[in-house]
Amino acid sequence: MPQFFSNKRLILLLVGMIFLVALISFSLRDRNHASLPEQVIKDVVGFGQSIFSKPTQYITGVFDNVESLLNTYDENKRLKVRLEDYVALQASVNDLRLENDELRKIVDKEEDLRAYNPIQATVIARNPDQWEEKIIIDKGEIHGIEVNMAVMTAQGLIGKVTLTTPYTSTVELLSTQNPNYRVSAVIAEGKEVFGLIEGYDEKRKELILKRIDSEYEVKKGQKVTTSGLGGIFPKGILIGEVTEVTTDDYGLTKLAYVKPAASFSILDHVIVSKRTITNVDGTDGGNTDADLTEGAGDGS
Repeated sequence: MPQFFSNKRLILLLVGMIFLVALISFSLRDRNHASLPEQVIKDVVGFGQSIFSKPTQYITGVFDNVESLLNTYDENKRLKVRLEDYVALQASVNDLRLENDELRKIVDKEEDLRAYNPIQATVIARNPDQWEEKIIIDKGEIHGIEVNMAVMTAQGLIGKVTLTTPYTSTVELLSTQNPNYRVSAVIAEGKEVFGLIEGYDEKRKELILKRIDSEYEVKKGQKVTTSGLGGIFPKGILIGEVTEVTTDDYGLTKLAYVKPAASFSILDHVIVSKRTITNVDGTDGGNTDADLTEGAGDGS
């Protein structure tokens, strides 16, 4: 009798194992629908997971909200500091502007080489054959645009107006290959050093600043701006940054390569500067020395 019960247990164990193996093999087959036991087990497990996952997600969300609140607090502190700096800078600018106006009244000087009225414009066309030389903008004569007005972007100077129609204007870029295109420029860091932007190096993608007096020292990294002496471009518009300084072909003056501040390849929105001071047509206030003027060879 005990032997029979022992064999019975063994038989039940073997049957259970066979049933388990069969169930596993059945569940591993590719099927479109789960069996009833699988459905029951999945539903029970899924219900249990949902019970535990919701509180977990809630707690995690609380910690995320706290972390986000702390980050917002830190960012708010940084923004307050920057706002205070901006307010202080704005106050300083206002003081300087008032002081400048007072000094002008004292010396009875109304004209300023830096002053101009900006006219916003959009680039509407560009000839593939002259991609690096000319663009067409959507402002023309009826908007106050005139030939020889300087054109810039938020980064710096890009060129000047060479042709106008009632509703459009053609702008010749500084990267043009026109040998007569000149811009009177200055390096105002320290002692002012004057020169002329004459030419564009296609390989280097840089402007060439020529006719720099050999007595003056020009360093890499110095900023180059318009001088305002040529009668076309207002003073102080950023042109670019010096990348290399060398001597000219004759060794009498220096020349510098200038990396343009503005990109000539990507141009969407531009600013046309209408000078408040009367433009001088090619003689720069009666000075006929072409080394100091743009008008004699500005492409006009």
